[in-house]
Amino acid sequence: MQKPKLFAVLGGGYSGEQFLKDLTAGLIVGIIAIPLSIALAIASGVSPEKGLYTAIIAGFIISLLGGSRVQIGGPTGAFVVIIYGIIEKKGYPALVLATVIAGIILIFMGIVKLGSVIKYIPYPITTGFTSGIALVIFTQQIGDFFGLKLEKAPSEFIPRMAEYIKAMGTMDINSLVVGIISLLIIIGWPYISKKIPGSLVAIIISTLLVKFLGIQVETIGDRYGDLQAALPSFQLPQFSLDMMIDIFPSALTIAVLAGIESLLSAVVADGMIGDKHYSNTELIAQGAANIMTGLFGGIPATGAIARTAANVRNGGRTPVAGMIHSLVVLAVMMLLMPYARMIPMTTLAAILMVVAYNMSEWRAFKNLFKAPKTDIAVLLFTFVLTVALDLVVAIEFGIIMSAFMFMKRMADNTRIESIKNDIQEDPGIILTNPEGIDPSIQIFQIYGPFFFGAADKFIHTIQDNIAKTYVMIIRMKHATFMDATGYHALFKTYSYCRKHKILLLLTQVQKQPHELLKRYGFIDLIGKDNLCPDIEHALVRANAYVELNRKFPLRKHG
Repeated sequence: MQKPKLFAVLGGGYSGEQFLKDLTAGLIVGIIAIPLSIALAIASGVSPEKGLYTAIIAGFIISLLGGSRVQIGGPTGAFVVIIYGIIEKKGYPALVLATVIAGIILIFMGIVKLGSVIKYIPYPITTGFTSGIALVIFTQQIGDFFGLKLEKAPSEFIPRMAEYIKAMGTMDINSLVVGIISLLIIIGWPYISKKIPGSLVAIIISTLLVKFLGIQVETIGDRYGDLQAALPSFQLPQFSLDMMIDIFPSALTIAVLAGIESLLSAVVADGMIGDKHYSNTELIAQGAANIMTGLFGGIPATGAIARTAANVRNGGRTPVAGMIHSLVVLAVMMLLMPYARMIPMTTLAAILMVVAYNMSEWRAFKNLFKAPKTDIAVLLFTFVLTVALDLVVAIEFGIIMSAFMFMKRMADNTRIESIKNDIQEDPGIILTNPEGIDPSIQIFQIYGPFFFGAADKFIHTIQDNIAKTYVMIIRMKHATFMDATGYHALFKTYSYCRKHKILLLLTQVQKQPHELLKRYGFIDLIGKDNLCPDIEHALVRANAYVELNRKFPLRKHG
């Protein structure tokens, strides 16, 4: 296992010049993280300070122990839907337990070196649930953005939208105006300055407007009361065996999401700085971070792509920048937390609407409609399930559906064909019999992986062409892979041939199938002489067997 990147950085000579760059980047990213952490916490159904705790604790640990030089960790939009669902159905203690279990799963994934495997989650699945999450986050903000009077919006998408429609008559014009102003500031501010985040500017301006103009809108303080500048306290999660079993699917989803997003963020960062991250080290760091945030009152965390990119663009090149970002969030929380109660809820809604738009990947979503129909089906299936039902269900069914689609595609691409005529017409193959290949010799070739999806096709093809046959030659030049089901199909073919006195010959068996046949003892069973290096050797042996069979018949042709 590779050491954390911080060790390599400090061990390789860390200059004062680079520290100043990391300090600048850390300050800027810390400022960016503050409004996002508060907004994401509220969107997730928890109090604002829990988002800040997550940015502080997870951000520091991910930089300290991580496998990327520039990764910035903290709360992200990817978790909003699943956190909200857990809080709504099972309460905050269940979320704490799910976060800790997710951390343990991530550490396990890193230890067994699943860092490369997790990258193989199909692109249509990640795009589908990311776009679905974005839509859910966006729609969740409608109530606060319009200032709707709702007792409690349902967590499910369709009932929630129905409640919003019913409550439109209670729309607060002040909230709408402040929300629109905030939205315009967030969208337009990057044209003025990219150093200071538009979300922070929107919070400051909207808060001042509300405070000094006496505009009546709901604020954080109205909903959550006074916010105290206090450090998080340690708390052991409540747990029982039944509770752990119940929460495990959600914990696994959190772990998978954290793994995917953190490694994706690390890959993006690698491209920006010309480095290569340690994926398994990163997973372990993500796991440790989630365990600690769970124990100290936070919410699930992962690598944040936008904040990581901002870190790089502002000169951050080492984990020190990420650690400084955490300390900045801590300092601001301790000094200014009481003032956060004045922030309008509609402004936070505007921030989250922009976050949702940025994470929606609508261009990638649109471009996937150019892909094969199976990929489109997986994309839409995952998207609809994420929006209409549950993110856990969406990922589980999306992966299952992708697996079945992949297996079908591989099975369709695996062919078993009679190539007797092709062999006879091939000028590169010298036939010992000038009259051509004897009619009692059948030659088949396997194209593609010989696995469980193609085994049934193999058996049927063989059985349909086996009449009046003395010798069967199976050419495995293009069968680079064989699994247990493929072997079983081959063994059934051998058993049939032996029963009917048909000589079975294999030619050009590739490395992996050869090793599998050897482990099963099939090579000794069939006889090493019946494994031929090429088709010419196989035909010599086949002709000799046919001649012998005609002189001394071993079976009757049916």
